[in-house]
Amino acid sequence: MIRVVLPPHLRTLAQVGSEVTLAIEGIVTIGSLLDELESRYPMLRGTIRDHVTRKRRPFLRYFACNEDVSLEPTDAPLPDAVATGQEPVFIVGAIAGG
Repeated sequence: MIRVVLPPHLRTLAQVGSEVTLAIEGIVTIGSLLDELESRYPMLRGTIRDHVTRKRRPFLRYFACNEDVSLEPTDAPLPDAVATGQEPVFIVGAIAGG
């Protein structure tokens, strides 16, 4: 089971706790993780990535094993610690201001 930690605003929208678990067949990638997350929680469609382009929304970042993987290709495999459920993937809402 893949563990995903969501930011508070997405937890509220999906009506879940801080961490959700997902079953993913095959290689675990950000793309496959987001596909399964949006399939299981349809209310999250369009909140993490654009409906049409499927690109990450501004002000959201993905972290796996303390590494920012936001700019990695969405089909790049995530670390084994994530694939085995030892470490979660964090979806983090960034804060901007000036």
